Amino acid sequence: MSEEPPALTAAEELALARLALDEGDLTHAADHLAAALVLAPTLPDTHETLTRIAAASGGGLDLFPLGQRAHIGAVVAHAHLLAAAGRPAEGLDLLVAATGHAPGVDWAAVPWVTDPDLAGRLDPERCARILMQVCAAAPDPVPRIGRAPLQPYLTLARHAVAAYPRHALLLGAASALARRLGEVTLAVTWASRGVRLAPSKLGEVWLGYAYRSAGRTREALAALERAVGHDPDDLAVYADIAGTLADHGRLDQALGWIDRALARDPTFDCAVHTAHRLRFLRDGDVGHLVALADFTRDHPDDSHEHTDLAESCRSRPWLGQVTPATGAMVDALRRALAADGLPDAAVHLDSLEPPSAMRTVTAAVPGLYVEVTGVADPDPREPRRATECRLWRYDGTTAAPTLPTPSTAAADRVRQLAHPAWPHPPAAYDAAVGLATLDLADLLGLLVHPPEPPPTALGRVLTGQDPSLWVRCAQVWACLGLLHHRTDEEWATSTRRRVLVELIWGVEDWITEAALFALVTAAWVDPAVRADVAGLVAERLADVAAVAQDRPVPIAVSLAHLALATPAVDPTTTALAHRLLVAPARAGRPGRLGRAWRRLTTVLRRRRRRPVRPG
Repeated sequence: MSEEPPALTAAEELALARLALDEGDLTHAADHLAAALVLAPTLPDTHETLTRIAAASGGGLDLFPLGQRAHIGAVVAHAHLLAAAGRPAEGLDLLVAATGHAPGVDWAAVPWVTDPDLAGRLDPERCARILMQVCAAAPDPVPRIGRAPLQPYLTLARHAVAAYPRHALLLGAASALARRLGEVTLAVTWASRGVRLAPSKLGEVWLGYAYRSAGRTREALAALERAVGHDPDDLAVYADIAGTLADHGRLDQALGWIDRALARDPTFDCAVHTAHRLRFLRDGDVGHLVALADFTRDHPDDSHEHTDLAESCRSRPWLGQVTPATGAMVDALRRALAADGLPDAAVHLDSLEPPSAMRTVTAAVPGLYVEVTGVADPDPREPRRATECRLWRYDGTTAAPTLPTPSTAAADRVRQLAHPAWPHPPAAYDAAVGLATLDLADLLGLLVHPPEPPPTALGRVLTGQDPSLWVRCAQVWACLGLLHHRTDEEWATSTRRRVLVELIWGVEDWITEAALFALVTAAWVDPAVRADVAGLVAERLADVAAVAQDRPVPIAVSLAHLALATPAVDPTTTALAHRLLVAPARAGRPGRLGRAWRRLTTVLRRRRRRPVRPG
C-alpha cells in the first residue's frame, strides 16, 4: 500500500469528488474520495459520497482496484464497498491490512464494524482469524495512546463472543486482542472459557499469556506447561516458559527449559536467543552475547524479530551506550550545571586530565579557573607509544589540536548520526555506514573539533545535562566511521586498523576510548579479527594498569568496561578489568548523572517482545 502526502483538506477532496461525480468522471471521483478517506476515514460526508459513487457505478469495486501498490484510501474504500455488498469478512480483511499499514488511524471506527448484528453474519472461524490478524498487526501490549483505533475490533470481538459463546478458537483470539488492549480480566475470562470448552495448545498459550499479563505467574506457567503437553515439539512455548521464569528470578529453572528445547533442536531461533540472553544474565560473560550476534548474522531468516541481544546490551557500558567520563574536570562541569551555571571558585589538579576533558569543560564553563599544580609521571602529555598520528600539542599544560577543523559536510553528517546509545555494537557499526564516504582527514579532525550538538531534543538534553557526553558521542561515531574507511583493504594491513591502533596508543584521552570501542566493535562484527583485537585490548589495559600504579588514569574504568565487552579476551585481562572496576564501583555514579542517563537513553528503550504467536 502506498500513502501519498495530502496536498488538500478532506473537505476539498470531497468537493472535487462530488464535482467529478456530477460530471460523470467516476475515475477522478474515486481518486479524490480515496484521498478524503485517508484524511477523514470516519467523516459521514466521506461515506455518503462513497455511497453515491457506488450507486453511480453499479457497485464501485472496480473504481478502487487492489494491488501491490494500491493506495491505502482505495483499499479502505474497497473494504467498505465489500461490506455494503454483503461480503463483510472480506471487507474486514482489508481494514485489518490498513490497520497494519497505519495503526494510528481510525479505519475501523465505522458503523458497520461495530454493528451488533455483524458478528452473527460472520462465520466464527473466519471471525477468529480476523481477530488474530489484528493481533499480528498490533504491538503487545498496545500503548495506551494507540488503543483507540483498535477498540472497534474489540467491540466486534465482544459481539462475536456473544453470538458464538461456545466457539473455543474465537474465545482465544478475542482474549488475545483484549489482553493487548489492556482488558486483562476480560482476557482471562475468555481464554479460560475457551480452554474449558476445548483444551488445546493454542488455547493454553492464550490463557498463559492472559494470566501472565494479570500477574498470576503460577497459573501462567501451569497453562504454558499444559501447552507443552499438547505439543512437545513447539519449542517457542519452551522459550516462553523460560522467559517467564527468568523474569521472576528463577534463572536455573529457566535455563533448564531452554536446554530441553535446544536438545530437541539446537538451531531453533527462539531458544537460541533466549539461551544466550539467560546465560549472560547468569555469569555476565560477554561471549554469550557475541555468540548470539554471530547466530543472528548467520541466520537472517529467523522466524521473527528478536530483541534479546538489544535487551542484554541496554544501558550497559559500551555494549549499549557511551560510558560517561570521569575525573575532576567533568565533576566540576556537572556541579556547575547543577548550580545553574555557577562554577566552582577553582579546580586544582594534581595532574593533567585528558585534553578532550580540559577543553570541553573550559569551553562549557567559561568562568572556571583551573590550576594544574603538577604533571605526574608517566607524563600524560606524551603518547603511550610512538605514533605518527598526533592529534594534540602542548604549550605547558594547555592542549591544542594539531589538525584543522573538518568540513561542514562531515560535521553535519556526524551531527545527524551521533547518539549516546545503540541497541548493540553490531547495530552501531551498521548505523555508522553513513560516515563511510568521509575523508580520513575529516574523520580525524572530528575527534579534536567535535561539532556543536544538533538542534534536536536530544541535543538540548545533552547540552543542558552533560556537554561532555556530546563530545564523547561525536568522537565515538567518528571512530566508527573509521571502521568503514577503505573496507576493501585487508584488515591486518588496512588504513583503518593502523589509524585506530595509533589512536589507542596516543595521548591518554577520550579519543583512546572511542578508538578502542571501534576496534572492539570490529571484533563483534568480524570473527576473523577477534584474536587481533583481543590482543590489542589486553596490551592497552595492561598499560593502563601499570600507569595507574603511579598516577590517576581517568580513562581506566572506561577501558576496563571495554575489555569486558571484547570478544575472546583472555581470562587474565578479564580479571584485571574487574580489579580496575572495584574501587570506582564503591563510589557509585552521581545521582544527577544517573538521572540524566535514564532520560538520554529512554529514546532507545523498547519493551522486550515475546516470541510472536497467533495471539
